[in-house]
Amino acid sequence: MPEAETAVVYDLKGLKCPLPVLRTRKRMRLLAPGALIAVETTDPLAVIDIPHFCHEDGHTLVESSAIIGGHRFLIRKKA
Repeated sequence: MPEAETAVVYDLKGLKCPLPVLRTRKRMRLLAPGALIAVETTDPLAVIDIPHFCHEDGHTLVESSAIIGGHRFLIRKKA
């Protein structure tokens, strides 16, 4: 996906719930509206937590995909 090439990659591998969501929320505050961030995590609960976080905070979950040992979430910050 071409959008992923311009996304900020945020490596949260090794962190357990709730840290991936808490750190993603904090990092999102620093991004411009409409910016993309690719969050990579090994936390198995992230497949539930990250989509829920996006829905609650109004961000768009562009893509969710499995990576070796975890998941990658491409998120567009709300405008």
